[in-house]
Amino acid sequence: MSDFSFPEEQEYTKKFDFSLFRKLFIHMRRHWKNMGFVALFMSILASTDVLMPLLTRYAIDNYIRPGEAAVSLWPFALVYLAIILLQVAVIFFFILLAGRVEHNVAYDMRQKGFRKLQELSFSYYDRMSVGHLMSRLTSDISHLSEAFGWGLVDLVWAVIFLISCTTAMLIINWQLALGVLAILPVLALISAYFQKRILKAQREVRKINSRITGAFNEGIMGAKTTKSLVREDENFREFGELTGSMRKAAIRSATLSSLFLPLVISVSSLATAYVLGEGAAKVLGDVLTLGTVTAFVNYSVQFFNPIRDIAATFSEMQRIQAAAERVLSLLETEPEIRDSAEVEALYGDNFHPKYENWEDITGEVTFENVSFKYKDGEEVLKDFSLHVRPGENVAIVGPTGAGKSTIVNLICRFYEPSSGRILIDGRDYRERSQLWLQSSIGYVLQEPHLFSGTVLDNLRYARPEASEEEAVAAAKLVNADGFIRKMDKGYLTPVGEGGSRLSTGEKQLISFARAILHDPRIFVLDEATSSVDTETEMAIQHAIEKTLQGRTSFIIAHRLSTIRSADRILLVEDGVIKEEGRHEELLKRRGAYYQLYTNQFREEAASQALGKGKA
Repeated sequence: MSDFSFPEEQEYTKKFDFSLFRKLFIHMRRHWKNMGFVALFMSILASTDVLMPLLTRYAIDNYIRPGEAAVSLWPFALVYLAIILLQVAVIFFFILLAGRVEHNVAYDMRQKGFRKLQELSFSYYDRMSVGHLMSRLTSDISHLSEAFGWGLVDLVWAVIFLISCTTAMLIINWQLALGVLAILPVLALISAYFQKRILKAQREVRKINSRITGAFNEGIMGAKTTKSLVREDENFREFGELTGSMRKAAIRSATLSSLFLPLVISVSSLATAYVLGEGAAKVLGDVLTLGTVTAFVNYSVQFFNPIRDIAATFSEMQRIQAAAERVLSLLETEPEIRDSAEVEALYGDNFHPKYENWEDITGEVTFENVSFKYKDGEEVLKDFSLHVRPGENVAIVGPTGAGKSTIVNLICRFYEPSSGRILIDGRDYRERSQLWLQSSIGYVLQEPHLFSGTVLDNLRYARPEASEEEAVAAAKLVNADGFIRKMDKGYLTPVGEGGSRLSTGEKQLISFARAILHDPRIFVLDEATSSVDTETEMAIQHAIEKTLQGRTSFIIAHRLSTIRSADRILLVEDGVIKEEGRHEELLKRRGAYYQLYTNQFREEAASQALGKGKA
């Protein structure tokens, strides 16, 4: 199996979709004013560009004559200069505003994207890779912002110039104008032929680009594993295959675009040749003046510049549609778990909480006939019932896949029951906000995540307003103060990305202290001691005993020696509670828990004996 295999993204197969760009404009309504001014300045520029051949026509027909007084050129020269100055001013302002549109659109879309990521449920992250999401929020949004900043410039200028140029040609000589316009159906057929193929190629490029971003992320995050398994050469080969696919798709797209524009230029040249031939004959026959034919030749040449620009913009819009589909699919994704309108009105949402309406949590947790299955997965819990008293310490043990993590994830409302109810303090927790519940839960994972910054930054992550003294007190409570002070800069020591500069045990203790500083009423420890040494395990065990008193807690345990003091132990198998009771009670029953405990005790004893023998 390839090292760089990722969840497949949604396939996009629609033809060119104007409704998609309508949605984008709605998302960008904050920037309509600047975009409108850009369109206005480009309209002025296009109009003045159309005036230039008319001024040339006037000059040739009125001033290029033997004996014409040079002084009579001054009024004309002043008008010409005024138009040039107007164009300079217009170009300055449209470049300024187009740059603002580009950067503001990128800023706004990334803000919306990041906010959406905060709102989405855990299940979304189960099926989306980091690489796909990073690609959408970086390169895809960059393509969109460039398109709306500068693509708008080209498109507006081209459309206004095309209309004005067509009008001017029809006024000057409608027969020659119709000869030029006769080329347009041919250009339309060429555009239609290339549209579908370019869009398909661009979609493939964007899709593979996401996979490459994901491969970079996997390669960086898994660097230690790669080196320990000596996978460098194999990873490089697989990455080469991936980038090779990207190169082929990009070359295919570039080839189509490179054929498209030259064909447009070639066809448009036929129209210019027609104007030169017919115009020369009419000048020789005194039907048209030289200035008129010169203006018409300029128009016929310039007439196809906006068509080429529109063709290029249209080609670019294929790439933009591929990016837009991916960005909008993120922005329009609805969280699978969300509060009702009534709950939001009373309790607020994640970004506008109404703390004044929040009730205090005592910590009573009840499962009433709860069943749950993951999307497109097997049923994990079926008709599961459990009542936990406020302040009770409950340990959950059992084999892998028994449903232990599912139980605590449901308690935290990371997922919701497929059927049945979960009550917090006697009320269905869907009658209150997610933020209300989760702000009162402390979750310590087997592999805790620390954020880039200092130890102090991480301790205060949930409570930025907490004082340094409060953070130090929390660290002391979990026996983390000692090793923190031994670091180079103590509490101001950077932890590295993801806490890479700390051991697993140190990250566990800091994560525990972070949860304590948050002062939750409900604690969840998901195999928090399974990856640490015996000494750190003892430190964490002491911290648990000191800090969980009076708080409702759920401890998923791998090492059964760490839960002997729990108020209640649940042995879960296949989503069902097989045994329940205190440690001593379960041992006396000599059932499944007894077998699990004695087997683990023998394994640990044998492991220690082997260790001493080697020593």
